[in-house]
Amino acid sequence: MTLDQLKNFRQSAYTLLGKGRDATMDLMDAVLVTRSLHSFAELSLSPVFRRKWPSLYEALEDVRPSRRGLMKLSTRQMPGAGRVLLAGDHTAWPRLYARTLKDRTYEHEAKTLGGKPITVGHGYSTLAWIPEKGESWALPLCHERITSYETPLTRAAFQLKQVCRHLKVRPLSVWDSEYGCASFVKMTADIAADQILRLRPNRCLWMSPPPPDGKKGRPKKHGEKFKLSDPTTHKRPEESLFLDDPTLGVVELNCWHDLHFRETPDIPMMLVRIQRKGRGANAEAFKPLWLACLLLKPLSLEEIWRAYQQRFGVDHWNRFVKQRLHWTLPQLSTDEACRRWSELMPLLTWQLWLARSAVTDNPLPWQKPQVNGSLTPGRVADSFATILAVIGSPAPDPKPRGKSPGSTKGKKRTPRTRYPTVKKRVSRTKKASQRSF
Repeated sequence: MTLDQLKNFRQSAYTLLGKGRDATMDLMDAVLVTRSLHSFAELSLSPVFRRKWPSLYEALEDVRPSRRGLMKLSTRQMPGAGRVLLAGDHTAWPRLYARTLKDRTYEHEAKTLGGKPITVGHGYSTLAWIPEKGESWALPLCHERITSYETPLTRAAFQLKQVCRHLKVRPLSVWDSEYGCASFVKMTADIAADQILRLRPNRCLWMSPPPPDGKKGRPKKHGEKFKLSDPTTHKRPEESLFLDDPTLGVVELNCWHDLHFRETPDIPMMLVRIQRKGRGANAEAFKPLWLACLLLKPLSLEEIWRAYQQRFGVDHWNRFVKQRLHWTLPQLSTDEACRRWSELMPLLTWQLWLARSAVTDNPLPWQKPQVNGSLTPGRVADSFATILAVIGSPAPDPKPRGKSPGSTKGKKRTPRTRYPTVKKRVSRTKKASQRSF
């Protein structure tokens, strides 16, 4: 990686931001060089932000980032050789007290609300490229809001379809248990991407049906039941493998072929069970991990296990974007401003990725040093100010415009509209006895 590549990336991104791109570039530079914040307005005090503090909010009102153009720009930075690994996830931006913010929904969050692990705010779906093994990097290609009339599954399927159009090779996508269901398999059946889906331990699968016996009637669609939580329904594994991982200990991998969900009998899957044996007294204290694989090109059990381990990079990115890139810090009043601010997060991450080999680690006194060239995103962000001093900004210097006269004296302000929280409901198909004829 050279500084010329980073400079060209920033110049291309600058042209794709549309109106308000000058203040937006200064805003992104201020985010990259600022370690901690107490309020969003403090970014205007950064040395790289050359405009006044009202430009922070005005930039998010005026900017119109080209979502498709930025996705194409990001995919061009990916290497052409090798298999592309994609990871999808769903996270929340909590907005508990924003009653004037439109289209808030109930989202899952670690912090409890009324004794339940939920919050009120906006949900976002992220599809990221996982570049290397054993590192904490995840580079998002899509980071979009899930509206109240969508579900995380429909938005994730749409993102996967859009990304695959810009890739030259068939990618491998890994997903958490939220996506391990028949509905998501149906939505992504026509997308040119292999998938590894984690399954919840209470799922039920069915084996392939037996061959026709010549009797009258419709042929069977399902074979014997395979209940993940009931070992008595498990047949003998068709393939087994034992791995001695230096961190996890002994790991046993078993697989079964030609299983399917009840709603998708025409889409066979390979089922993989991963049982961590551990070491010492905790040898049998771990629950099994179940993976459903839909692969056009077969992979070994070890390759499947290693690929799913890399999925946790997108979880690291969700935490990094909230803590270090200050994604959930601003209390923006409109849904449009929230969308535009969120669409800048992938652009910030890609700049750190392109600068990772050009910066020198500058740890705090209580931090352990890291090897240059393999720094984490946080370490690169801590040293990004030295890069900006060399390459500069594509945005020109601001011109003085004078002082705004403000609102007219005596003008009455109209209170903002209060919006109720939208509660999504699952629409289930009616049984035959409940349908009206």
